[in-house]
Amino acid sequence: MTDSGLDLMTGGPGGEPPRAGRRRAEKKRRPPWGRRILALLIVVAIVVGGYLGVQRAADWINGPEDYTGQGSGDVMVQIKEGANGQDIATTLFDAGVVKSAEAFYQLSINDARAQAIQPGFYGLRKKMSSEWALRELSDKANRIEGKVTIPEGARVGQIVTAIAKGSDIKEDELTAVLDDPSSIGLPAVANGNPEGYLFPATYTVEPGTTATEILKEMVDKTLAVEKDLDLATRAKELGYTSEQILTIASLLEYEAKLDVDYPKVARVLYNRLDQGMALQLDSTVSYVSQREGDVWTTPEERANPSEYNTYQNVGLPPGPIGSPGEKTIEAALNPAEGSWLFFVAVNLETGETKYANTYAEHERNAEEAREYCRNSDVC
Repeated sequence: MTDSGLDLMTGGPGGEPPRAGRRRAEKKRRPPWGRRILALLIVVAIVVGGYLGVQRAADWINGPEDYTGQGSGDVMVQIKEGANGQDIATTLFDAGVVKSAEAFYQLSINDARAQAIQPGFYGLRKKMSSEWALRELSDKANRIEGKVTIPEGARVGQIVTAIAKGSDIKEDELTAVLDDPSSIGLPAVANGNPEGYLFPATYTVEPGTTATEILKEMVDKTLAVEKDLDLATRAKELGYTSEQILTIASLLEYEAKLDVDYPKVARVLYNRLDQGMALQLDSTVSYVSQREGDVWTTPEERANPSEYNTYQNVGLPPGPIGSPGEKTIEAALNPAEGSWLFFVAVNLETGETKYANTYAEHERNAEEAREYCRNSDVC
């Protein structure tokens, strides 16, 4: 018994003491925190990826989110020069026009109307369906812009009025620029006078356009036409400067009505200048007196000593009296052949004009014009 009991107490042969660790399972070591976080991130990614996959599948089946209807309220959107379909879609989304850029973009890439969208400002509405947004953007009538038409012969004051009427640019803003026109690109020969350099044409004036910008555009147009016509070279061949040719062209705008008469009246002016005769043009007198409404002038107006008065001064006035168009500039550069020294319009409705070499012949034509006026309400 003693031996048996001893064996039990010693735990085994040889009398070695028992090991406490062997009486219970060893504790499992936990993975480091980094591994736990990584595992969590993987789970989150799987969940999110699954959601996005489901969302994309829903978009594929139902299409991306989109509003319905024409929308409400007002919002102005600018489509910039060079914008592609994705750019336009993003612009509309950022402005609150469409519910998702993807909805508009997917529509635009499969609809030919998207190719008709032009750069500019558009008046749209908030929360429009992509269909309605595309419909309105592809209609040029929905562009927000001013249209300013400057007729041939228009003078600076008339041009200021036309711009202010056709845009949101104020008259005083235009006048301030014209009082100090150094920023609009006038050539040196203009001596700071914009008269004759604001080219007559139709201009698009988008929101935000400044007085300086629109006036500079007009000057740039004049200089571009001068270049296209090779004005400087051709003027020199005639013995005149570019400024003088513009001046002659501006006179033609007021002294002739029909295209066929522009080169003929130009010839009369050159013939009188060559002979040292005063031009005696009522248009230059009216420019000084600011007379409007008829073609006549009074003795008092013709007596004005202004340099622009061609009754009192021999030669050309010191500058243009209006903005000439391309036709009259070309006529001034290419006058008709003839020896006429006089001309007069004998019918103000049709513009019929007669020419004469002598004063006696001219007087007969002038009497015909007076007779016309005695029987017409036009004069």
